[in-house]
Order: sequence, then structure tokens, then C-alpha cells
Amino acid sequence: MNPLIYANLRETEGFIFDLDGTLYLGEQALPYAVETIREIRERGKRALFVSNKPLEPRQSYAAKLTRLGIPATSDEVITSGYVLGYHLSKTFPDLNYYVVGEENLKVEMRGFGLKVLVEYWDQDERSVIHPDGADAVVIAFDRTLDYRKLNTAYQALRQGARFFATNPDKTCPMPGGGIPDAGATLAALEHLTGRKVEVLAGKPSPLMMEVAMQQLGLPAEKCLMTGDRLETDVRMGKEAGMLAAVVLTGASNRSRAERADPAPDLILENLGELLKLLETGDKG
Repeated sequence: MNPLIYANLRETEGFIFDLDGTLYLGEQALPYAVETIREIRERGKRALFVSNKPLEPRQSYAAKLTRLGIPATSDEVITSGYVLGYHLSKTFPDLNYYVVGEENLKVEMRGFGLKVLVEYWDQDERSVIHPDGADAVVIAFDRTLDYRKLNTAYQALRQGARFFATNPDKTCPMPGGGIPDAGATLAALEHLTGRKVEVLAGKPSPLMMEVAMQQLGLPAEKCLMTGDRLETDVRMGKEAGMLAAVVLTGASNRSRAERADPAPDLILENLGELLKLLETGDKG
């Protein structure tokens, strides 16, 4: 391995971890996840957890990590829903938002003072949005997605609504295989409208990394991004100027990782290998 990587690991102060496929799958912590985070903290380093899933507020993910043996607070968790709500509250605070997403995301967006439109059905079971109309459409991971929601978003976009999304993931890792994520809905609407999404809040967006850097109070060159997705986790880390590691416990395999562009600095079978590398790095 490049000696420079060992040198950079010795200087690393902030460790940023993806959640699904990296620290856990479903309700099970992945091998060495608990031990890795404990060791990092015992060394006086900082850990931050980032997720493209907007299904729950930050405190829920913190509670899940704690339940799985990784004590965490909401301030140590950043989600794509949180980043999008924060960004839109600063840039487009006065728009009326039609959200293709689950209720917790809508609550989180309202918590930033944003107006999320209420949807109802007319007597012919056609989707009708709030009388004020939609100035913007937000696409997110939505396990209640149906044709009516898709059509409502399409009609709003066709009439000129702004176009935002929480994350581009095609699938979400789950025990036994992935399930469709926001990227699938996003691709359908881009295909239907001929438009491209204007803002993506989640990985690999620099918006998420900006919030992470603010939370850690560290420069990118002092951080390591670790995740299971090459196209989101690794890309975001590399584009931010930090070390990036892919762990092969989720969406990626070694063959893909070895051909990836940008290439990860580290390819890990599991997080136990990160501990070994840190110990080697400490010994110089």
C-alpha cells in the first residue's frame, strides 16, 4: 500500500461513515462496526454518520445506532432530508413544496419553516394538490409511492415547478437484497419531463459534505469517508479532497471497486480491516 495513505491515516481526525451497508444492515450491526467506532473514539478522534435515507429524523438514526451498540447523538448524524431542508430554507424559503416522500420528511421540512403542500383526492380519485399550487417538487425515498403521486409530480414539473431531490440512490441495501430508492423515481421523472434535477442534497452532493465539515469543524484533508457505494460515498469523499474507503459489506464488490473512477484509497472487506490499518499507521 502507498506509504502516503498510512501517513494520512495517522493525521486523520474525523471519520465519516455511511450507515446502511457500512455500519448495519436492517436491524443488525455489521461485523466490527461497534468495535471500530469505539476504537476511533478511544483514540480521541471524531466520528460522524451520514445517510442518504430521509425516512426518519436524525434522532431516530442516532437512537438506532445506540441500540445497535454505537452510542450516538442527533448532532452526530446527517441525513439527506436534513441537508435538503437546511439548504432550501436558506435558498428558497418561500416556495410551496410538493413532496414525493414519507411523512417524517415532510415534518422535517416543515421544521425548517418550509411550506409542504397537502395532497387530497377528488371524487374521481384524481390527485389534487393544495389550491396554492406547487412551486417546487421534492423527490425522496418513498415506500408509499403510487401512480397518483408520480403523476402529480409530473404535472407540477410539466407546469414549471422547480425540481429538487434528497438523494440519487437507485436502491437501498436491505437484508436479502436492495429495494427501489429515490433514484428510481427521479430517473422516471427526468425521463418523462426531459428535465434534470436542480439540487441533490445527499451523497455525492457537495452540500452534504459542506454540512459534515461544519459539524466536525475539520478540513477535508483531515478526514476519511467510508461507505459501501462507489458512486456516492467514495465519489463524495474524493471530490471533497479527503481519503475515501469502500467497504465490501453492502452495494459494492471488489471487482467494481478495483475499476472505479474515482478510485477509493482503501478497499476493505469489512471494518475490521480499518482497525488493522490504523494500528499499522500508528506504528509508522
